[in-house]
Amino acid sequence: MHALDELRGAYKKYSSDPEFLREFAYELKHFVGRPSPVYHARRWSEQLGGAQIWFKREDLNHTGAHKINNCIGQILLARRMGKPRIIAETGAGQHGVAAATVAARYGFECVVYMGSEDVRRQASNVYRMKLLGATVVPVDSGSRTLKDALNEAMRDWVTNVENTFYIIGTVAGPHPYPMMVRDFQSVIGTECLTQMPAEAGRQPDYIVASVGGGSNAMGIFYPYIDDADVKLVGVEAAGEGFDTGRHAGSLNAGVVGVLHGNRTYLMQDENGQIQETHSISAGLDYPGVGPEHAWLKESGRAQYVGATDQEALAAFHACCRTEGIMPALESAHAIAYAVRLAPTLPKDKIILVNLSGRGDKDMHTVAEFSGITL
Repeated sequence: MHALDELRGAYKKYSSDPEFLREFAYELKHFVGRPSPVYHARRWSEQLGGAQIWFKREDLNHTGAHKINNCIGQILLARRMGKPRIIAETGAGQHGVAAATVAARYGFECVVYMGSEDVRRQASNVYRMKLLGATVVPVDSGSRTLKDALNEAMRDWVTNVENTFYIIGTVAGPHPYPMMVRDFQSVIGTECLTQMPAEAGRQPDYIVASVGGGSNAMGIFYPYIDDADVKLVGVEAAGEGFDTGRHAGSLNAGVVGVLHGNRTYLMQDENGQIQETHSISAGLDYPGVGPEHAWLKESGRAQYVGATDQEALAAFHACCRTEGIMPALESAHAIAYAVRLAPTLPKDKIILVNLSGRGDKDMHTVAEFSGITL
């Protein structure tokens, strides 16, 4: 509680500080490369014969995903709090890469916890983190994935709180992390508010984003929550199907519980023990979801659906060959649902997909599932 109280106080102070906000905006523009563009997937839309599909191109950010937005904000906070050591957890590796990147940018020590299964799946990102000067700690407990990495990072933080800042990568965890990460990521949706009318002539009818912990989705959803004309759709990892037990759909198939300091929907058994999850995508392989997504589900403001491993793979390949864009497997889940939805809608409707990251990191996974040896 001491660590959280200290963090809450610092965020309350600096989140409205003009100098902090000016520096955050400067780094987003000059280091990250924002604003990221919106892009009309015109050829694919024509082939599908229904609604127009647009992408918010977070894959074009420095480090290749949306994660860098949040890491910039949190390390600026860490610097003001006088914490010279950064720790982070990562699943797909993109948050770990982003944390290692900002630590190198500001000269901080960086330790990244990563499930040993994800270390295997995301070898290229592990090497990127090491090149940036981070120490990568494999975690062999539990399912050896994101949940277990987060467990170990929390243990490190409470042990070394005097000199350590924990950069959580998603909109989960204890307060103020869900709010703080949402605020830093909301730059995504805020840009869309002006970009879509300028490029498409109006706001989208649907916004679709993949949901693991939920930061890329909350980043694009949040500025649109009060616009009832825009439907919000989160796409969870259905894995081998929600009826198989081999998935990561906490909002579609989970129950309410408490994990990592927040009350939300979880994959757990009747005794409250966390169940192992499955997804082809390491970044969606988490047994919970940010609590604000749980509220959006219960209030009916957002709808949450699923896409299977096979649907995500098919969308990945089609996006590569139709638009010349290689999406992350996380983003491919959102694209898969958009491809399913578009033909059911008139041609004048607009679906905006948050393309949260690029797929370089997933080459080995895609090849493995496709039966190809690299």
